[in-house]
Amino acid sequence: MLLYPAIDPVALAIGPFTVAGHEFGPLQIHWYGIMYLLAFAFAWFIASRNSQRPWSPIKQSQVEDLIVYGAWGVILGGRFGYMMFYSADKWLADPAMILRIWEGGMSFHGGLLGVALALFLFARKYNLAFLSVADFVAPLVPSGLFFGRLGNFIGQELWGRPTDVSWGMLFPADPAQLARHPSQLYEALLEGLVLFVVLTWFARRPRLPGQVAGLFLILYGIFRFSVEFVRQPDPQFSDQSPLFEVLGWMTRGQTLCIPMILVGLWFMRKTLARALGRSA
Repeated sequence: MLLYPAIDPVALAIGPFTVAGHEFGPLQIHWYGIMYLLAFAFAWFIASRNSQRPWSPIKQSQVEDLIVYGAWGVILGGRFGYMMFYSADKWLADPAMILRIWEGGMSFHGGLLGVALALFLFARKYNLAFLSVADFVAPLVPSGLFFGRLGNFIGQELWGRPTDVSWGMLFPADPAQLARHPSQLYEALLEGLVLFVVLTWFARRPRLPGQVAGLFLILYGIFRFSVEFVRQPDPQFSDQSPLFEVLGWMTRGQTLCIPMILVGLWFMRKTLARALGRSA
């Protein structure tokens, strides 16, 4: 069994300080927020580099605008998605809950929908094809997932199910004090590093519209679906899928991955047809 390294989720604390006789603070900067900044900074760096390719639909002068659109899509979509997919009943009972971001709660699938809408608006603004913009953005996403999962690990959230494997980890914040799968690190590896390497390799030359985005949807869906088997459902809300009553095991996250994979396969249909035709 491994012990969780002593990482303070607060990276920097400033204060307390006094203004006009009133004491404020300390102002705390959390590692999770820093991870978001690193994710956007890394995405900007990769986008700036990729925009110099001859076939890039995005000009270097448009990269900053693209990152701003994407950032709003991630934040707003992620929060709305968490409310809709994981806690709709509590949200309806307390509508102001959506504003209390400090209480936690961001959904990748909601963020994906938010980014898709943001890219649609960006494409309309610059008169670009939506799928071409989506293909450009797809290789930028894994870096954000990597830093986000590291933020989950530092914050001791979204840990795995109890396990007896030798690398099972004991998290101090776990009230049950059980050795668990460090599922945040599994996701950082698969959704972050592996997905980044594969998409960067695949996008190194021109592809048919939707091919890069399709490969992203397929691989992320498979990776997330697989990790869900060892990831502990959210303790605050029911994470059971509507299919749980039928199958007895499917989580909400796995259900949300199925349409991702199907859409990805549809985007990749021409490439798959060619591959099958050659092997026949």
